[in-house]
Amino acid sequence: MASAYLTQVLILTEPTPNPDALKFAPETPLTCGPTHAFERIAFDPAASPLARRLFALQGVARVFIAPDFVTVTRATDAPPWSRLRYEALEVIAEHVASGEPALVEAAHDVAPDPIHDQVEAEIRHVLAHYVKPGVSRDGGEVLFERFDHVTGVLWIRMQGACGGCPSSRQTLNTGVEAIVRRYVPEVVRVEEAASGEATRPPGPSRLRRWIEGFGGAGGGGRPVFTHGGREIPRGSAS
Repeated sequence: MASAYLTQVLILTEPTPNPDALKFAPETPLTCGPTHAFERIAFDPAASPLARRLFALQGVARVFIAPDFVTVTRATDAPPWSRLRYEALEVIAEHVASGEPALVEAAHDVAPDPIHDQVEAEIRHVLAHYVKPGVSRDGGEVLFERFDHVTGVLWIRMQGACGGCPSSRQTLNTGVEAIVRRYVPEVVRVEEAASGEATRPPGPSRLRRWIEGFGGAGGGGRPVFTHGGREIPRGSAS
């Protein structure tokens, strides 16, 4: 982890398992709402002042904005991080000092669909409490996409450093799927929606080490949902 003071703003930078992505964490929160991912292609400059500034840099391919960090992903033909890192630091510091919002209201992610049943509620609970903390530490995000009750396939979206990461498939198969299936046996398989192809061999991942440690603790329990201090029986309406 490294830090830098630019225009009197402290910004911590951390590597991620994706060699083409860096995580930048300013001392000032960026948003108080949901996360949002932007691609250079078809980007609407009015959607995010921060992303607009970052996309002005040569080689920035994707920008992922979370409440307390921003992950910048470089294109394969972009300048090396030894140069692009400092350019991104300066842009983020200038944005924080400007007082502009990182996202405009219309750019916020659409609210998730209503929970239709208890199984979906359990899946969302497991993702939020057992998967997302580790993913966030690596500069990424995992979002519920849909669950097929007939096939038992859960579809998720991986954003930030996880999107297009060379180790994302390995993390998905050996980590996320193992955790979700441990708590929600109705899930047979976990797949990534709109996943990109891996172009480099997997690198070391703090998220994978966290998942491996998690898998070694405790037995094969499942989350218990309560209301007013009483356990909600499985299969009841949510």
